[in-house]
Amino acid sequence: MKWQDLIQVLRLLVSCVSPDHAEEGRASIYQSVFTNSSKEMMCFPDFPYPDDYPNYMHHSKLQEYIKTFAQKKNLLRYIQFETLVSSIKKCPSFLVTGQWEVVSEKDGKQESTIFDAIMICSGHHVYPNLPTDSFPGLHQFQGHYLHSRDYKDPDAFKGKKVLVIGLGNSGSDIAVELSRLATQVVISTRSGSWVMSRVWDNGYPWDMVYVTRFASFLRNALPSFVSDWLYVKKMNTWFKHENFGLMPLNGSLRKEPVFNDELPSRILCGTVSIKPNVKEFTETSAVFEDGTVFEAIDSIIFATGYDYAYPFLDDSIIKSRNNEVTLFKGIFPPLMEKPTLAVIGLVQSLGAAIPTADLQARWAAKVFANSCTLPTTNEMMDDIDEKMGKKLKWFGQSQTLQTDYITYMDELGSFIGAKPNIPWLFLTDPQLALEVYFGPCSPYQFRLMGPGKWDGARNAILTQWDRTVKPTRMRAVGKAQRPQHFYNLLRILSFPVLLLAVWLTFY
Repeated sequence: MKWQDLIQVLRLLVSCVSPDHAEEGRASIYQSVFTNSSKEMMCFPDFPYPDDYPNYMHHSKLQEYIKTFAQKKNLLRYIQFETLVSSIKKCPSFLVTGQWEVVSEKDGKQESTIFDAIMICSGHHVYPNLPTDSFPGLHQFQGHYLHSRDYKDPDAFKGKKVLVIGLGNSGSDIAVELSRLATQVVISTRSGSWVMSRVWDNGYPWDMVYVTRFASFLRNALPSFVSDWLYVKKMNTWFKHENFGLMPLNGSLRKEPVFNDELPSRILCGTVSIKPNVKEFTETSAVFEDGTVFEAIDSIIFATGYDYAYPFLDDSIIKSRNNEVTLFKGIFPPLMEKPTLAVIGLVQSLGAAIPTADLQARWAAKVFANSCTLPTTNEMMDDIDEKMGKKLKWFGQSQTLQTDYITYMDELGSFIGAKPNIPWLFLTDPQLALEVYFGPCSPYQFRLMGPGKWDGARNAILTQWDRTVKPTRMRAVGKAQRPQHFYNLLRILSFPVLLLAVWLTFY
């Protein structure tokens, strides 16, 4: 493959997120959306956010950053805006060339183009899951109901009684926002959820404290009963979920928690209530599974997630077995005769989307260019089965391709030689090694070595806490503080050491 063909591969046929009103075939967000990942953990790995950017950004600030990135990297000339992809089909010569025919539409005119390879980057928050058949009596409900995708702001719900179905990030955000204007807000949840604050230990962003290589090592190395106990204990540190009706049915599963800094306060103030699943609807009310009733409901908002769909592509390509998504490392269809199609951004983890998609795309580009070779079909299918077993153990049943962030990123990094060599770093650069291993697993780590190495990666890692603290120190009082890795190490190790001491005493 020629490099000019690879550039052709990376042309983006873009449809941006619409914050103003929901549009068919486009992702949609409400006006008040802020990020749940902090800026140092969700940047492009060779393009840190400006120092003065807040740690958690309004969506407009994130859009500003992405625009700046596209301009600085000279990407705009490769992007066809306001262009709909109608279909993607294998060319008749696919078995030999691996090429695809892409039919796109702009201003009512269709155009067919041959591409050497395809990256599908449309995400999985486009097609709303509205499970109306799961709620008996909904057809007779006389009020108004909508999916959270169509929610934009709380003004229309002033003075109303609102039922929010679903305890995810969107459902919690919307319920909290409505609670300031609505008369009454109730959240209905089937299974509960852990609720986390963006602000963690000593006021630092949650992901810069939680998403570390050392913490990941402990979670995977400790016996499952110890790891589960520590996880539940940590999730319950902020408040006791049992007392708020939020406790998950299976608390040890590592399903993505809800990030909301205000929900517990809203519950304490009585402006939001938590109820179990809805058993049935009447003309004006909801009857819950515990027998209680929410009367005179004006509106129902279904925060029930999304279905991922690729209407422009033959379903059998991605759902190649039992109508389930079957992708090697969540990216490559394993039964393809030629590895010239990659799905970017479908995998979900507690890590941020931007660095994950960046590493996925770097690997895919190398596979397309024949610089990396995929395993055999049987090996890929075996790996998919193994990962599915681990997913069920750690995350339970879900339609999303959930995985452990650091483990997954290291896997992708190892394919292209970008995984940090921790032992080598400890030998050659101990200061950097300590920050890489015990500090946050920030995106810069995957630009320290290998193809795509960035000369500024080391400095970006060593100064990441400075950029974290700067926007919050508008009034400087004393010296800026940063986490002490050695102290945190001793604190984390204290419990296993205590267990060992007890075991040695009695056995």
